[in-house]
Amino acid sequence: MLERIPHSEMIYYIGVNDDAIDLFENQYPVANGVSYNSYVILDEKIAVMDTVDPVATVPWLERLAEVLGDKTPDYLIISHMEPDHAGSIRVLTDKYPEMTLVGSAKALAMLPNFFAQPPQNPHIAVKEGDTLSLGSHVLSFVMAPMVHWPEVMVSYESSEKVLFSADAFGKFGAVGTDEPWLDEARRYFINIVGKYGIPVQALLKKTAKLDIATICPLHGPILTGDLQPYIDKYLTWSSYTPEESGVLVAYASIHGNTEHAAKLLADDLTRMGEKVVVLDLSRCDMADAVQQAFRFDRMVLAASSYDGSVFIPMEEFLLHLQAKAFQNRTVALVENGSWAPSAIKKMLSYLDTMKQINVLENRVSICSVVKPADEAALHQLAEDIHSVAMV
Repeated sequence: MLERIPHSEMIYYIGVNDDAIDLFENQYPVANGVSYNSYVILDEKIAVMDTVDPVATVPWLERLAEVLGDKTPDYLIISHMEPDHAGSIRVLTDKYPEMTLVGSAKALAMLPNFFAQPPQNPHIAVKEGDTLSLGSHVLSFVMAPMVHWPEVMVSYESSEKVLFSADAFGKFGAVGTDEPWLDEARRYFINIVGKYGIPVQALLKKTAKLDIATICPLHGPILTGDLQPYIDKYLTWSSYTPEESGVLVAYASIHGNTEHAAKLLADDLTRMGEKVVVLDLSRCDMADAVQQAFRFDRMVLAASSYDGSVFIPMEEFLLHLQAKAFQNRTVALVENGSWAPSAIKKMLSYLDTMKQINVLENRVSICSVVKPADEAALHQLAEDIHSVAMV
């Protein structure tokens, strides 16, 4: 069934859902799958906007053939060379050897990296501000280096005011999944693109000059209507500004005693009116833990000491935060150790590598089980955390 994008007579969606995938990029759980989005502009000249992951090549070619009929595409626009979007380029170029490839110079230079026998099609290397007329539709190209690879560009179609946004504004989850956009879009952004906040801000400044009615990303639903809430979230996430006032309590517990302390602290914070999310780092989706850390203005790290260091799930979490440029937050620390507490020292060694992290001076060290004095110390720590809430 032919499927046009909203409010368009000439731009078609030919993306494919991947419901079989369990880990996106072999690390991020995707309970509701993911979509590989691709589009076709039918005009005097025909442009295919990106391809799809090789696992989806066959159904994608079927959808493309349904749109084309007996026509032949004139251009393939390559926004991003990552295999989930460029993985079917060679199949398409073999089918249409006269089709012209259009991409940034860096994108075209990457083709030999992914294909032992690169396509021999004609090609056009475009740069910032270049345009491509298809007839009544005109594409203009905006370079988006490091959002989140160096070759990335986005395309703007002026007659229908459509931004083909590459990986920007994407989300986890197959198209048609009945779930809010926000949580999975945040988890996607923070874990896939979040390290590159400055390049994202640069792209947002460029696109702010465009009159955009529709955003067509490479993953997730097409966005239309009031686009400002989506743009506002990207402005917040990419500037490393806390999204809302609240506390993530993330704990790594071996025998349950550190877990008990973390939950006592969380209960106190909840009674104080704080929004609190509690996560067991030994069991939770690490990508969710990372996005929750970026979501809130404050975080509690509660961990057992382990082999003179810190329990491994906490160290893994801190490595993820470090890799994603975590910054501009307040952090409270709780450790547990039966004979030589070492968790706080190790957690501090990671936090010291991050920008603008306010570590509270009040730090709670527990020896094995939580005792009345520890309960009092945890309550005081909750008071201190509450006192530095985001205004």
